[in-house]
Amino acid sequence: MPAPDLISVSTLARLIGGPDSPYVVDVREQPGTHRIPAATRRMPAAGDRRAVLVDDRGGAAAHAAAARLRHDGIAAEVLEGGQGAWETAGLPLVPEDALVRDAEDRTLWVTRSRPKVDRIACPWLIRRFVDPNAVILFVPPGEVQAVAAQTGAAPFDIAAEGVRWTHRGELCTFDALVEGLGLGSIAPLALLAPIVRGADTARPDLAPEAAGLLAVSLGLSRLHADDHRQLEAGMAVYDALYRWARDAQDEKHDWTSHQPRGARA
Repeated sequence: MPAPDLISVSTLARLIGGPDSPYVVDVREQPGTHRIPAATRRMPAAGDRRAVLVDDRGGAAAHAAAARLRHDGIAAEVLEGGQGAWETAGLPLVPEDALVRDAEDRTLWVTRSRPKVDRIACPWLIRRFVDPNAVILFVPPGEVQAVAAQTGAAPFDIAAEGVRWTHRGELCTFDALVEGLGLGSIAPLALLAPIVRGADTARPDLAPEAAGLLAVSLGLSRLHADDHRQLEAGMAVYDALYRWARDAQDEKHDWTSHQPRGARA
């Protein structure tokens, strides 16, 4: 059992991806070529949620940073064994060479305005599994590449030559990100991917949930004129789908399934 100020790799792996996931801070002296999913070099601000500090082996660097955060009133733990333990456990790692980061360690992304499915699912994936501080820019379709060139942001979900994060054959942009960012071994994401693909590519046959996701996505696009407000609302939809895929896919529900035993006769 970990000490009070430690968190195990198995516990952290289960928490990452949820809206209440700890804020994961990479304090390794040499960051290396890969990070734990959602890890950032940015320290949390006062009032932020619980933090987990990651160094190479769970040593002094992580403990010093965690102690300082606790002094500042932020609940902070150290990843037991550090990134070395995470890698030994064979858990997913996000490749740094696939990302564009600014001077503040935020990843930069740009896509078409007025999102429906893929352009909400992808920012959700990025903020939950890659970078909680990600900057997502929504611009007119014809300006995506020009804005990418001006800002250095990575374009996604556009049909243009040389764009890495976009549809490939029958696969959608969400599929490309899951695989290209090293997240394909996360079982709930593997279950979620065909739902997003089916909703985004008019293939409701791919998953029973795809038609429902499309309906909700189209409704959100009509409820919100502002793309960022729509994204904020959509985050809750994908959080719920991810939690269903992680914990509740085998649960059934009908009129009698949640009635007290005596009322089912």
